[in-house]
Amino acid sequence: MLVYQDKLSGDELLSDSFPYRELENGVLWEVDGHWVVQGAVDVDIGANPSAEGGGEDEGVDDQAVKVVDIVDTFRLQEQPAFDKKQFIAYIKRYIKNLTAKLEGEELDAFKKNVESATKYLLSKLKDLQFFVGESMHDDGSVVFAYYREGAADPTFLYFAHGLKEVKC
Repeated sequence: MLVYQDKLSGDELLSDSFPYRELENGVLWEVDGHWVVQGAVDVDIGANPSAEGGGEDEGVDDQAVKVVDIVDTFRLQEQPAFDKKQFIAYIKRYIKNLTAKLEGEELDAFKKNVESATKYLLSKLKDLQFFVGESMHDDGSVVFAYYREGAADPTFLYFAHGLKEVKC
């Protein structure tokens, strides 16, 4: 199994269990998230509650909750939305911090294509949700999420160059 860690914070943000598609010449990864029910356990013990006088509503409340699989798996923390000015300030700081961690072809590819990726994100800014890793590190990568038109499940966007592949 491969886990992708944030190069700046060390937080685990993604794994190969979630396939990605490259956008903007590989600068962004797009990953489909899914709403899942967590905590619901349906145990069939072979009893027939209606024959035993039990109703459908009787029994233990199992506290089932719906969560987004990626958010839950990697303990992502939702952040307040950025306005355009805040977003640009964050991106400038992020690019500066990340370019210090990149070398060679990876650095060249990032510098060449990060502007188009930033414009792509800016075009979706009003629709984005913002998440950070578990440590909530100020300078770490932000994971962006949005809902495609008519979609019930969110789509996540990652800066690919900000992720380090780690084998588990």
